[in-house]
Amino acid sequence: MTTVAFIGLGNMGRPMAGHLIAAGYTLRVHARRAAAMQALADLGATPCAAPAEAARGAQFIVTNVTNSEDVRQVLLGAGGAIETAAAGSVVIDHSTISAQVTREIAAALAERGVEMLDCPVSGGVKGAVAATLSIMVGGKPEVLERARPLLAAVGQTITYIGGHGAGQVVKACNQIVQVVNIQGIAEAMLFARAQGVDCTRMLGALQAGFAGSKMLDLMGPKMAARDFAAGIEARLHQKDYGLIVEMAREAKLAIPAVAVVAQQLNALVGQGWGTDDTSSLLRVLEALNGKSA
Repeated sequence: MTTVAFIGLGNMGRPMAGHLIAAGYTLRVHARRAAAMQALADLGATPCAAPAEAARGAQFIVTNVTNSEDVRQVLLGAGGAIETAAAGSVVIDHSTISAQVTREIAAALAERGVEMLDCPVSGGVKGAVAATLSIMVGGKPEVLERARPLLAAVGQTITYIGGHGAGQVVKACNQIVQVVNIQGIAEAMLFARAQGVDCTRMLGALQAGFAGSKMLDLMGPKMAARDFAAGIEARLHQKDYGLIVEMAREAKLAIPAVAVVAQQLNALVGQGWGTDDTSSLLRVLEALNGKSA
């Protein structure tokens, strides 16, 4: 049986690891919180005290942690997976991190004979639970083919993009389109209400026309109902936009919509709503305009 080390068992990592167990993989898991590991141990996984312990004997090492330095630490730091990873094993990183850091990590792993795929995902916690995630893949195509059965256990759409870091670039593109759209929906909600128009009727009209989108279908009703319970916590979108702004700066690109939305996300988190849903961008606009529900 194929052994998988799974490092990072948060809101998305936990159900993804569960799908791998259900698919017949032998899992060795590591997380900062013992309770997160216990939930997987109850399904048959082996809890491990460090990433290096989890990686011992694994053919695949999956990471799903928060930021670039977290990935670097669990893979290359003290007690990291690189200490025990076997030559020929494959690292699959589902985190959303810097494309440049991904390339650096891939190069360091390659020196030890370990392959890497950057495989950020889209679909949120709902997609992780349903195993319907969209996976964007960077790395060698032949390595993807080795990993494809594992990825198919957690995702519905697997798209090969290009070399190391390409998956992260496309995930950044996904976040640009997604969150700029959420900001537009929030502005439309504020505008309609200020003009005395019923927001639910406005949404129905927009959904039937060219303004219709998955984000409108998801976020519009949440904003209209003032349901700000997190699907994806806004602080994670703020983190992603920090990466995008930095990548754009390095490429000397002016992308004004991203700059505005990054500021709005910073304001959202500054208001203490970082663990709420990104639909809270509506509340940021209301505060800016002196409006209330």
